[in-house]
Amino acid sequence: MFFELIAAIVAGLAAAGGVLLLNRISGGRLPRWSMPAAAGAAIIGFTIFMEYNWFDRTTSDFPEGVEVTFTHEARAPWRPWTYLWPLVDRFSAVDLASIRTNDAVPEQRMVNLLLFARWSGPKVVPVIYDCAERRMAPLLDTVDYDESGAVAEADWGPVPDDDPTFSIVCKEA
Repeated sequence: MFFELIAAIVAGLAAAGGVLLLNRISGGRLPRWSMPAAAGAAIIGFTIFMEYNWFDRTTSDFPEGVEVTFTHEARAPWRPWTYLWPLVDRFSAVDLASIRTNDAVPEQRMVNLLLFARWSGPKVVPVIYDCAERRMAPLLDTVDYDESGAVAEADWGPVPDDDPTFSIVCKEA
């Protein structure tokens, strides 16, 4: 975030410098407000650019085996252009390399769910999916296991029919 602020300031200074150069070349014919207007437009333009390409920049660094399963497209009144071109401000991904199964209960699969949001750090949430009963539960400290290693007591919740994470995790079950 700090580097984006510095880059936005540099973009504003570069635009102001370009207008200053144009003003010198034109013999001072540009209006006095053109330099701060160009700097402001460059800062706003750079900020919008960074907002829109955050998702692509973040996912381009993913190692093989990490798949995006959900994206949230944001629309806001203070950014009216987002009603035409929504931007992704958060998403989730699943780390396929983290899928673990127990031979005693092969229909239950543990996986790390990766949660990303634009202005906060990534979070790793261990989750268990029961592919046979179409349910899932976060693996918190309160989860209990029985003698076979299966999750006995958990805060199970139903999984929607169109949940892409469930489809990816349970596709081989």
